[in-house]
Amino acid sequence: MNDNIFVFIIFIIFSISALIQLIYYWKVYGSFAFYNKKPISGSGQGVSVVISARNEYINLKKNLPIILEQDYPDFEVVVVNDSSTDDSNDLLEDFSKKYNNLKVVKLKENLNFFSGKKFPLSLGIKSAKNELIILTDADCRPRSSQWISLIEENFSNNKKIILAYGGYEKRKGLLNKIIRFDTIQIAIQYFSFALIGKPYMGVGRNLAYSKSLFYKNKGFISHYKINSGDDDLFINSVADKQNTSVEFRPESHTTSVPETSFSRWMKQKRRHLLTGKYYKMKFKILLGGFSLSQGIFYLTFIFLLANLYNIIIVLSVYLVRLLSQLFIMKKSFNQLEEKGLIWFSPIFEIFFMLIIPFLSFTNIFIKQKKWK
Repeated sequence: MNDNIFVFIIFIIFSISALIQLIYYWKVYGSFAFYNKKPISGSGQGVSVVISARNEYINLKKNLPIILEQDYPDFEVVVVNDSSTDDSNDLLEDFSKKYNNLKVVKLKENLNFFSGKKFPLSLGIKSAKNELIILTDADCRPRSSQWISLIEENFSNNKKIILAYGGYEKRKGLLNKIIRFDTIQIAIQYFSFALIGKPYMGVGRNLAYSKSLFYKNKGFISHYKINSGDDDLFINSVADKQNTSVEFRPESHTTSVPETSFSRWMKQKRRHLLTGKYYKMKFKILLGGFSLSQGIFYLTFIFLLANLYNIIIVLSVYLVRLLSQLFIMKKSFNQLEEKGLIWFSPIFEIFFMLIIPFLSFTNIFIKQKKWK
């Protein structure tokens, strides 16, 4: 094949990949960037907050009172103490004396027949007295006293699943920026897909659904033996356009303490990546389409630059894509009140393009352990 023809074909591929990227940014992610959340009137019905905790004494001591003291008329907090060997049991007993809306469920080691949080969470949901269930983790704290109220407002006869946002504390250092950027990107993605009628995941740090929906779909039974996925795999299997709503007003956020070492963060990321292969095929295609077009865009861009092919046009296409990315992401970051990261987007984008395939590949050889 003539070299000029080959380079021209690469240019066509580059242009197509850029177009696909622009469609994702403006059509998909733009649905979230430009979304205006309208006020909703809640019904004030009973809510059960369910937390599974193993050896979380410090986090429970710090965060549980904030949850137990929410400004909401009718709610309980169910904490499943999953075989803790620290002082969690004593702490929960003390809290039970102070708060009459706390219910503690004790789970012994030999009763959890599966790895991960799925059995403890199932036990907590079963023990909950209310139909509306909000899930969070012991290391999460609500951003405001209106957390329960704002999430409950979204429930209706049709809306049985509420996807909310769980962010991480802003701290100094590169790792903190990477973790927060990754978390925000994932949130923008699952909010955006939900808003175009294709919900595919949520995060257990801040997620709600009805108890009847959980039992109607047999809970986690279809993926019990997978260590992770108590949040995204369940949502992936039961969520649809009709039954899912999103809640991302700042007062509805939860905040967690981020990992402080790259090795622990990479281990956590590996665990999360494991669940992706169990998603429905249509979501694999939709999510993969963005990642594939992203990789092709950069590879062909570098090739065309190296061959000095139509430099003005190539750089112009790159600039249009870059400005679109920054504009849509800036508005999306503002939706979540996450600041100070937008200008890192081009750099972190390339970082994750490299690290995600690496972590996915190493998952083939690394056996996942229990959740704690």
